[in-house]
Amino acid sequence: MFFRNEYQDGKQIIIYFCLIEFFIVMKILVTGGAGFIGSHTIVELHQAGFEPIIIDDFSNSAPSAVEGIEKIIGREVKTYRADCNDLGALRQIFREQEISGVIHFAASKAVGESVKLPLKYYENNLNSLIQLIKVMLENGRTNLVFSSSCTVYGQPETLPVTENSPILPAESPYGNTKQICEEILADTVKSGAPLKALALRYFNPIGAHPSAHIGELPIGTPGNLVPFITQTAAGLREQLTVFGKDYSTSDGTCVRDYIHVMDLAKAHVKALQLLFEQKATNYYDFFNIGTGKGASVLEVIRTFEEVTGVKLNYRFGERRSGDIEQIYAEVGKATNGLHWKAEKTLREGLADAWRWQQKLMAQPVK
Repeated sequence: MFFRNEYQDGKQIIIYFCLIEFFIVMKILVTGGAGFIGSHTIVELHQAGFEPIIIDDFSNSAPSAVEGIEKIIGREVKTYRADCNDLGALRQIFREQEISGVIHFAASKAVGESVKLPLKYYENNLNSLIQLIKVMLENGRTNLVFSSSCTVYGQPETLPVTENSPILPAESPYGNTKQICEEILADTVKSGAPLKALALRYFNPIGAHPSAHIGELPIGTPGNLVPFITQTAAGLREQLTVFGKDYSTSDGTCVRDYIHVMDLAKAHVKALQLLFEQKATNYYDFFNIGTGKGASVLEVIRTFEEVTGVKLNYRFGERRSGDIEQIYAEVGKATNGLHWKAEKTLREGLADAWRWQQKLMAQPVK
């Protein structure tokens, strides 16, 4: 409330004004929001002024991730325990919530498992996206950020890979589902449907939130390198296997672009903001999200040992089916188009991942 003085016929009149401000907080539905990348993105959405809403079936995550998120942001996060393949559940959420945008993480995600269980990956990853788009179009919701992957490039012919690099045959069913999902998005937009979508082709996420309240929590045997490293360092795994030592790289091991999950989470917020700025009623684009630098498996192992002072017990094994020899990103398009770039280093990512693992050892997830 405020006031000002006015004078009528020489008399002072005090006029009071009551100022009421209406803040419209955009609600963002995050599928797979309790997962590794999803949970960190929830935190960044909150920091950016959005109201995140989680849908997760907890098949590859734990409810404790939601508790960790709430400790960080200091408030409760609306969470729906449901499968994104369940059309009825999705429709109910859209009836109950005024959704302004969607970030779609929910998917089966292990390269090795996808080679063994391809039908699981095609059914889950393709159908969940199709059901989500259906419900968005039914409700006139247009803004969608899709969690894609550098696996869409297959085994690249030249490095670094740019967004103009050819989309080669995928090396795994997981990678192929990401290629097909991108085609679904592009074809839906091309049809004239009122959908604005961005696919983020991100590279290899590592690390954890600096608070160690959330981090990567693989169910069963880890499919990714860094959690296998941290579990081996913690004594949960007897030995780390390095798959292949005869690749055409500097030390014979695979090369990847390792990006800190906090940087990756911020890229999703930037992508969402770009969609809100788009005036076109239908729109589709894609961006590489990485650091622009490659590191071999042996480099990651040695860096971890330097950062933590913990020696790792590892051996060399046969090449793993579905693995790409080497890949890292050209990130100029994301720098210019999303006004985003990775800031954290490999050392920071490994230090945060180890801090998270140590906390898990002290307070096991139930």
